[in-house]
Parts: sequence; structure tokens; C-alpha cells
Amino acid sequence: MSWRCELTGKTRQIGHRVSHSNRKTKRRFMPNLLNVTLMSDSLGRSVRLRISANALKTIDHRGGLDAFLMTAGDSELSPRALDLKHRVAKKRAVAA
Repeated sequence: MSWRCELTGKTRQIGHRVSHSNRKTKRRFMPNLLNVTLMSDSLGRSVRLRISANALKTIDHRGGLDAFLMTAGDSELSPRALDLKHRVAKKRAVAA
């Protein structure tokens, strides 16, 4: 399992650890990933995802998982999240 958020595409970053003597060594900045279960209103079921804490705050801000998926770009979503987005869009089209 890679260190990548399934919704935002946020992944690890590389930088330097800088000592007091200004010596630089490689280090990794890992995203704060959480295993969460989110409820999809259109599908009427819960979904388990591995997302960053930042993505969780964004989901709350946008008004739920379905609203987040509809506004998210396809390139940043994981294949599982992209499939979920297509299913939500299909359900919304049938309901409308």
C-alpha cells in the first residue's frame, strides 16, 4: 500500500534534514493518512478509504463525500475513488 491519499492524490515529499552545522541529509515528509469509513448519501452505503487528514477536512467543508467526488478532478483520484465517483454520478442522473 503506497503512501498516497485516495481522494486528493497527496503523496510523500522529499526534503532535507538540516543539522545545527547546516549539514543536509535526505528525509521524507509523509502525509497524515487515516483509514476512515465515510457515508455516501446517493449510494446509501458506507465506503472505506485511506485519505489524508486534510482531505477529511475538505470533505466536511464541501458538504459530504458525494459533493467532494463531483467537484474533484479525475486525475487526482485513485482508481477505487474514480469508480465510486462514476457510480455516484450514475445514481444522481437516475434520481434527477
